[in-house]
Amino acid sequence: MARIVMKFGGTSMAGIERIRSVAARVKREVEAGNQVAVVVSAMAGETDRLVGFCREASSLYDPREYDVVVSAGEQITSGLLAIALQAAGVKARSWMGWQLPIHTDDAFAKARIGTIDTAALDASLSAGEVAVIPGFQGIADDGRVTTLGRGGSDTSAVAVAAAMKADRCDIYTDVDGVYTTDPRIVPRARKLAKVTYEEMLELASVGAKVLQTRSVGLAMKEQVRVQVLSSFTGEDAPMADTLPGTMIVGEEEIDDVERQLITGIAHDKNEAKITLISVPDKPGAVAAIFEPLAAANINVDMIIQNIAHNHGSTDVTFTVPAADLARSLESLNQGREAIGFAEMVHDTRVAKISVVGVGMRSHAGVASTMFTTLGARGINIQAISTSEIKVSVLIHEDETELAVRVLHTAYGLDAVDAAA
Repeated sequence: MARIVMKFGGTSMAGIERIRSVAARVKREVEAGNQVAVVVSAMAGETDRLVGFCREASSLYDPREYDVVVSAGEQITSGLLAIALQAAGVKARSWMGWQLPIHTDDAFAKARIGTIDTAALDASLSAGEVAVIPGFQGIADDGRVTTLGRGGSDTSAVAVAAAMKADRCDIYTDVDGVYTTDPRIVPRARKLAKVTYEEMLELASVGAKVLQTRSVGLAMKEQVRVQVLSSFTGEDAPMADTLPGTMIVGEEEIDDVERQLITGIAHDKNEAKITLISVPDKPGAVAAIFEPLAAANINVDMIIQNIAHNHGSTDVTFTVPAADLARSLESLNQGREAIGFAEMVHDTRVAKISVVGVGMRSHAGVASTMFTTLGARGINIQAISTSEIKVSVLIHEDETELAVRVLHTAYGLDAVDAAA
């Protein structure tokens, strides 16, 4: 008997027929003698609809009330899946985040999981029940509902798997694994059999939509074996432990023969660029910019500080998630006197392109290839950031697909056969 967490995304839960299909897949695992916990997302498009309501009500909504609204989508699908399982003859019940409970901090809309009490969950599984858990939601110390940020159901699934000491965590999506880049942009992209935690963490953080960044970081920390699978393989497909998905594993599990210089290329159009003009060039000036953003739980990515002007000032450019642009501008305007900038401009017509691979550690010239390739196509680079296994550039959003295609070819990632 194995303990398995199965997570199903929004497209897998988009309507009663698909929910019945999910129930059939879960039933197969139960009939194989496994203990199963299922983590579900809201129906496809439902969270966007709920977020839209919040923005219509107020562009500067209270994050605590936002969480109350957007957490409702997962509550609906968890209840519906439990009903579908019961109708299929499977003993099941739904558990809300506050009923387990899943404890989080109070960073509403971006909460982080602290602990999960598994006593009730263990009892449910031992009694032969399938536990259906809404992803994305938890509870703060003061009893208020929290959500984990967009894509948070992945994090919920990995956290539940770690807490219940699951043998594996299967993430079912609308793709059948992790590819070298988005196959919709590059049809010759290849599916990867294995990706290291570290590579997947970088890919997720720079735009790959397969897994949420925090879910990968948690999987790496807790050494949870994660498999990315398609939920659209048909009811007669092999069991999950034999499906050819993509395994997210430790670097020691990847043979030298399988290791590549570059693992994948990601893109992200959900970025906004902010430039503060004529910031005083003095100690503490940059801290005055980023401390209030950090206090507002706004993640800053690329940062560029220009050489000081003759009159003792400089320009500072950085990027934030597009969804946080309004709050970022408000925070910076409130701190304008303390920061001392003369003007603030912003641009949402940008995209971040990143190349990722553990092979960068032992090979030179990765960044040079990127810059040369983009330059040859007349693509201007607005900002650059790097890590040990990643190089990212900011470009105009209209050039996103061209950049991804030419880089995929430049690094030798194209499949020999387009059907590969």
